[in-house]
Amino acid sequence: MATVDLKLKKVNKVYREGELVTGVVVVQSKGELQHQAYSTDKLYIRNSKAWKVTLGSLLSKDLQKQCEFIVEYKDQEEHSKPKPVQFTITPDTLTNVKEKQNIPKFKVKGKLDSSNMCINKPLTGELVVESCASPIKSIEIQLVRVETCGCAEGYAKDATEIQNIQIADGNVVRGVAIPIYMIFPRLFTCPTLSTNNFKVEFEINIVLVFQDDHLVTENFPIKLTRF
Repeated sequence: MATVDLKLKKVNKVYREGELVTGVVVVQSKGELQHQAYSTDKLYIRNSKAWKVTLGSLLSKDLQKQCEFIVEYKDQEEHSKPKPVQFTITPDTLTNVKEKQNIPKFKVKGKLDSSNMCINKPLTGELVVESCASPIKSIEIQLVRVETCGCAEGYAKDATEIQNIQIADGNVVRGVAIPIYMIFPRLFTCPTLSTNNFKVEFEINIVLVFQDDHLVTENFPIKLTRF
């Protein structure tokens, strides 16, 4: 029984365009192992790449192992300019609810320090529950990736939740500032991309969950840049 593994020299697995990807191939075997040769291939996966090594063995079938790493392209170097966002959420501001009369009266105010941000830095801000007629169960921040592709004949749009962070648990004290802090997951995010036929964009949802498990959300588009 033998296994093969890949270990990159860089622990964070982040490389710049033109930089050499180096590492070692680790083969473990309980006994002697003869092999003919090994080869490596590069496979593109979204904004990352996968590096695959194949070990041709004389005693068993070929052993394979894949390892993802991130490549930052120079032509995407766009610096983020801070763009603070102040928000107030009430039943009247909600756009994705049909029967607003069934929603308890509440008022949440807050801010995002910027809707334009570097992908290597966290999303920060705060919110305050000024009033709420029903007990609160949870307050959460969702990160959503929106992919759009198509042509003149039509466009397809797909939104995927890639991260959900709870920032408050239980019936929070009214009038107290609750910090917002979210680190972007590197394997599921990339700089915002927009072309004629393809877009990768990101949004933030602030989710207020009531004690009876009913919830309301407010959406905020954000722009991610490399720097």
